[in-house]
Amino acid sequence: MNHSFTPRIEIDSAKISHNAETLLRMFETRGIGMMGVTKAVCGDPAVARVLVQAGIQTLADSKISNIKKMRDANIEADYVLLKIPAIREVEGVTEYVDISMQSEWSVIERTSQSAVRKHRVHKIILMVEMGDLREGILPKDLYEMVENILPLPGVQLVGIAANFACFGGVKPSNDKLAALSRLAADLESTFSLSFDYISGGNSANYQWFMDVDDVGKVNNLRLGESILLGVETLERKVIPKLYTNAFTFISEVVEAKRKPSLPNGEIGQDTFGNTPSFQDKGLMNRVILGVGNQDVLIAGLTPLIDVEILGASSDHMVVDAKESDLHVGDEVAFQLSYGALLSAMTSPYVTKSYVTN
Repeated sequence: MNHSFTPRIEIDSAKISHNAETLLRMFETRGIGMMGVTKAVCGDPAVARVLVQAGIQTLADSKISNIKKMRDANIEADYVLLKIPAIREVEGVTEYVDISMQSEWSVIERTSQSAVRKHRVHKIILMVEMGDLREGILPKDLYEMVENILPLPGVQLVGIAANFACFGGVKPSNDKLAALSRLAADLESTFSLSFDYISGGNSANYQWFMDVDDVGKVNNLRLGESILLGVETLERKVIPKLYTNAFTFISEVVEAKRKPSLPNGEIGQDTFGNTPSFQDKGLMNRVILGVGNQDVLIAGLTPLIDVEILGASSDHMVVDAKESDLHVGDEVAFQLSYGALLSAMTSPYVTKSYVTN
């Protein structure tokens, strides 16, 4: 019996390092650099250190507190705030962040004022709306925005970026990325600029990269899920030569009994307002694991042994153990989706355990 705390997530640094190095080499063959996105691991300094040691020089996160945590751990990198900041976050942006993604003039203006007070120059990448309908400036409004930013003290415009396959699910197609390249070229020509970053998207861009003959002016991608879980994010296909099991979720059996498969009584709503339905399979090996929806996104867990997740409450997961000979105290391992990884790393109830080979 393993006496480590459960629930826990086991983190294999060597596999993360392999994935990061493999992706770096692959994208570098066509002049595309990477930002290593740390938001799914909540800016975990141990993981961030692995990324930097693998050769990633720029770390990107959506939380200023995560960036501060990595800085406080003395991890040397350029830090990017992925999420467009609120006005009330500006002081933190100019204090802890090297580069921020921006799309609103009022926030950019406030960023300029804050940077000037601190005698700093803060770098800005403008988000461009390319169809996914999350954050971004409409292309027709971009020229006026650039014209207004360039004279501002305390800020430096270093690039443009587009987001795909996050909110609207819009794919980063050849046409979309070619349009971004043309827009970047025209902005550079119009304003005599040379952008450091023309960031074309995220882990959803893998298939575009493999299919396109010419990547154009795109020279950067923001990669999290590909590094951490080894998949692209349009269809969650495994990227060749990458590990998909750098993270493993572990929970413990707290009850194991033969019980009926159908509840006995009138059915109403469950804890979360759903009305459950059940299939009559007769008596089953019904096992309870000591983990629930408060700990991790149960729907994002895939068991690594032949059991079936029947459902979960706040603190318990119920499984059909089938022929698995599970007893109280046994551990069950799961593979995680991105959503489950994000929730498990965010949860204070899940122990983080680092595997060293």
